[in-house]
Formats: sequence, structure tokens, C-alpha cells
Amino acid sequence: MRIIDFHTHTFPEKIAERTIEGLSHKSRTMPFSDGTEAGLIEKMKKAGIERSVVLPVATTSKQVEKVNDASARLNEERAVDGLYSFGCMHPDYEGYRKELARIKALGFKGIKLHPVYQGVALDDIRNLNVIDRAAELGLAVVTHTGYDVGYPGVDLCSPKRARHVIDTIGEFPFVLAHMGGWMQWDEVPEYLADTSCYLDTAFSTGKMTPRKEVGELHFPVQMLDKEEFLKLLSIFGSKRILFGTDSPWSDAATEIAFIENLPISEEEKRDIFYNNAQEIL
Repeated sequence: MRIIDFHTHTFPEKIAERTIEGLSHKSRTMPFSDGTEAGLIEKMKKAGIERSVVLPVATTSKQVEKVNDASARLNEERAVDGLYSFGCMHPDYEGYRKELARIKALGFKGIKLHPVYQGVALDDIRNLNVIDRAAELGLAVVTHTGYDVGYPGVDLCSPKRARHVIDTIGEFPFVLAHMGGWMQWDEVPEYLADTSCYLDTAFSTGKMTPRKEVGELHFPVQMLDKEEFLKLLSIFGSKRILFGTDSPWSDAATEIAFIENLPISEEEKRDIFYNNAQEIL
């Protein structure tokens, strides 16, 4: 079965080691690759993943153009290896309208936002302006949704806030990472079932692997189990679920096996693994 991993991350080789170590320490969880492009490609080959979508995050407005230039370079050089990057945007970047047009012209299919890392609520007017412009240009928007494993209690991108975005902007290709709201999954059907947004599976199933030397996990080890996942799938349907690993933060083979072992049809699995992602791309 063809597989597109719609949610991955890489970092430049010169900073990958310290970046992964810092994020791992803060989240108290273990990575499953070194965070480099080469490391991701190696994991893809072993797991049988055809293509991975890299989702870059600008943590300051000053990084936006530099990150987008690097992402464009990745798309030129790594297409043969199956990597494809989205662009990035920061809500405090003043020239967002012009830069989003440049992102479109460079051939990107979408952008990534991370309200927790960027310190701005998903439905803040700054993000609404960015999302509205992206939608106008036909760009997909992928956002972290729910809590973040490294920032306990920070509530900047809940399912309720995602619903506010949809009610304000209208319908557009909107991908809510982590099954619509990490550790807020009970709110996902209430606020999002009657919309057209997508949910991705990244870092939402199975168990987290803790770094024991830095203390207890901020959140319970258990995430969505099979029954809870199937409940969300029954509500949203296979046409609205995208497979993602959140690499390097989960093991691709384990995440693939979770979907493969669900009691659903082969066509539904194809939707999740490939068809929905291919439609957006």
C-alpha cells in the first residue's frame, strides 16, 4: 500500500543534534531519528513510506524568509528521495501577504503554524490574517492543535479555537494535527465534526517513550487507543484523516502497523495512508 507521511520534521545538520536534544529534554520523550533529512529518508525506506511532508516552524518572525528559502532548496534537492516541504509563517511577520504570495510562487502547497511554539493563539487576529491570506491563495494550512507535550497547560490551539478559525475564514484546506487536539480529543467531535477540516494521526496513538533521566512525563503515557481512534474515525470518516508520524517523535513502522491493524476496509486505509494527502498535494 502506498504511504504518504503528512507530518514530519527535519533540521539543518549543523543544528539537528542540539535541537533534537533540547526538544527531547523539554518534552521528556525520546526521538526515533536524528532529525536530519538523511535520517528521515533512512526511516522512510525502512518503513516503506513513499513520500514525507516536512513541516517547518518559524519560532520568530525573523526566521520566516530564511526557513522558506531552505525549504525551497529541500524541494529542489530532495524530491528524488521523497521529501517535500511546506512553507512556514509566523503571525508577527509584517510582510505576510507578500511572503505568502512568494510561498505560492515557489510551488509550496501549504504552510505550517505552531501556536504554542510561536506564542500566539490560533484564533488571534494575527493568525486569522495569515490564514485568510493563505486560503485566498489556495494554500493548505497545517497547525498544531491541542496541548503540546513540552508545554503542559498552554492552551493556545484547542479544538474550540480551531472552530473559531473556520467560522471566521470559511472552508479551506485546514489540517489539524494530532487528531484535532492533542490530549483534548474529547472536544474534537463537539467543535469540528460538522466542518471539512482534516485531522492527522501524528503523535496521537500508542504510548510515548519517556526519557527517564529527566523525570516523569508531563502527560499520561497512554494516548488514543484503538477504540478511541475508531470512534473519531467513525465521526469524521476516512476521507478526513491523514497519516502522519511526527518524525522524529515516533516510530514509523509502529504507526503504520496501528492503522494496518484497524478493523476497517482496505479503501479506508488507502484514504488515510495516501489518497487524502495526494489530493491536498
